[in-house]
Amino acid sequence: MKLKVLIVAGDGIGPEVTRQAAAILKTVADIGGHQFQFSEMPIGGAAIRKAGAPLPPSTLDAALASDAVLLGAVGGNEFNSLPPAARPEAGLLQLRQALGGFANLRPAFAHPALAANSPLRPETTSGADILFVRELLGGLYFGEPRAWDQAGGAAWNTMRYTRDEVVRVAHVAFRLAGQRRKKVTSVDKANVLEVSQLWRSAVTEVAQQYPGVALEHQYVDACAMHLMNAPRNFDVVLAENLFGDILSDEAAVITGSLGMLPSATIGGAVNLYEPVHGSAPDIAGKGIANPLGAILTAAMLLRHSAQLETEAKAIESAVVQTLDEGYRTADLERAGATGKHVSTEEAGALVQERLSEILKRARPMEAAAERA
Repeated sequence: MKLKVLIVAGDGIGPEVTRQAAAILKTVADIGGHQFQFSEMPIGGAAIRKAGAPLPPSTLDAALASDAVLLGAVGGNEFNSLPPAARPEAGLLQLRQALGGFANLRPAFAHPALAANSPLRPETTSGADILFVRELLGGLYFGEPRAWDQAGGAAWNTMRYTRDEVVRVAHVAFRLAGQRRKKVTSVDKANVLEVSQLWRSAVTEVAQQYPGVALEHQYVDACAMHLMNAPRNFDVVLAENLFGDILSDEAAVITGSLGMLPSATIGGAVNLYEPVHGSAPDIAGKGIANPLGAILTAAMLLRHSAQLETEAKAIESAVVQTLDEGYRTADLERAGATGKHVSTEEAGALVQERLSEILKRARPMEAAAERA
């Protein structure tokens, strides 16, 4: 397998966690005999410092010429005084638009080893395994007109969707649900918003093409509550941009830390992969950031851009094994709990060691299966 991966580490803890994710991908390539080519370019605040813009043309060109883009995080307090179009986050939005990925996949899962990290009761979170499919290129984040009239004391944004935008992301949700537990929960606010009425109608229409997948509709406020009191009832959650952003972050409570959650943006010319957490400038450079979200993001990259499902599962198993053995970065430590404190680099090395063992064990079995 040949794969060109562009790394845009970005700001804050982005470089620290992407370094560990890249090391994991290199381990997969070395053991599996794959040819992964890595390059790096700036984005966000790092790009503003270097090139005066949050998404330089050279970075965009490199992204479009790659098979996959691995992002760290963007943003920093020093840029808050800039106008919105010049801030680091604008670079990320521009990159998403240019790559064309319209479906953001965000898993949220309960690790038994981290049950004590969630404020929810273990019997509530146990077995929870949710995949959020968030529409990423429409809604309030991109709708026009939008403005802040500071002199007039007013501001406005536009929530807008077309039927085709809803249909294409709904197909992604139903296809993925068909590979899981065959249920889609579509989230809207159809009792108030005309946009949500369109959303519900289009999703219902798509559902007719997937008779083996159950569909339910929930209002966003009800869904927010049920995610906390009955998370096992959800399989694939389909939501528009704003609702999906909020609900998938809320679901980090199930896992116990935002630092554990990966994401993938698919559907465009080049898929974009990034951990859900932000740049966390307050802990940048201290070696305490949790790299597991970025490492699990690397697994999603292998799954969706390289179709290396076995290797993706091996990464996920290596993460679970590391957690089961009690290793914890600072965000996963709890007062009074037993655990082995590790730095960002140590956590990455531990996962890398376990991944190597898993992949090397698998090779003789694969060879035996081929001979049979």
